Order: sequence, then C-alpha cells, then structure tokens
Amino acid sequence: MSSNADIVLLPDAGPLITLAYADALDVLFRPAWSVQLVDMVLHEVTRNQTPTSEKLGLWTKEKQLTVLPTKIFQHYQHIQATSTATPRKNNLGELATQEVMNGFALMEPPKTGVFLFEDHKIARASFLLPDNCRKVSTRAFLLFLEQKGWLESAAEIERKAILAGRAFSKLRFPQE
Repeated sequence: MSSNADIVLLPDAGPLITLAYADALDVLFRPAWSVQLVDMVLHEVTRNQTPTSEKLGLWTKEKQLTVLPTKIFQHYQHIQATSTATPRKNNLGELATQEVMNGFALMEPPKTGVFLFEDHKIARASFLLPDNCRKVSTRAFLLFLEQKGWLESAAEIERKAILAGRAFSKLRFPQE
C-alpha cells in the first residue's frame, strides 16, 4: 500500500451505524488515512430517522468529510424525482462504492481505497475490487487498530454498540 496520506477509508453503512451506536466514529481517523463517504452510503444512513441518522449527519458535517459523488446516487435521485415507482434501494451503497474504487484504479498513480464493511454478502469473492483497493470488516478494522496500539480495546467498542442496541454482525473477515 501507499503512504497513509494516499489511502482513503470508505466506510459502508453498517460500520458507520455500528460505530455511531458505540459513540466511536472517530476511530475511523486513527490510522491517519483520509476518511471519505460515498454519496449513496451517506444517503442510506441519513434518509430515514433512526437512532443514528442524526448523529451520522452531524458528524459528517462537523468533520467536514468529503462526500464522493457517484452516477449510482445521481440515477437514484433522478428515478426518485421523476418516477412514481419506488427506486431500487438494495445494494446501491455497495455499487456506488465499487464505482468510486474503480475510479481510484484509473487515477495516475492509482489511489488506494479501503472499503470498510459489515455485510456478509460483501465478504464473498463476487464483490470485486480493483487491485489497489481492499475490503475489511468492522471487527477486523477494530482489531487492526488495537494491534497497532491505536485503540485500547476492539471488544469494548463492539460491546458498547451491542449494549446501545446494535445487532452487530457475527462476521469474522478475514476468517480467523
């Protein structure tokens, strides 16, 4: 991988929600990578009133996070504005993230993307990423931070999220 400044962490909706439940969103900054949000993912976590939607919206503004535009979100908005049919919602955040990472691969030099996820479907090989990008589960990311000494306890964040009401994924990826 490149230097820390060249790495972009792209969290999916699941990790954002889990870390919001645990009041631990700022752990995303511990590796000193750039934290950016994909527009469709941000929409997914803020479009409905949930226990974490307002917190995530405020955190995004407070941290002045870059929100990366995608054709996927643009299309979603167009369908929502011009059609009486309900636009498709399933997997759009993941598709938009793939779009962003494919764009990273076309940059010169390619930008390194780290996709933070919590969904079992994403762990499968069918979720394709360019060679310059990685995918890592929330649990594996927290353990990475703990191993580096940037986090006292990965298990404590998981515990806080669960106690606050989050049904945290049992996914272990990479598998132990």
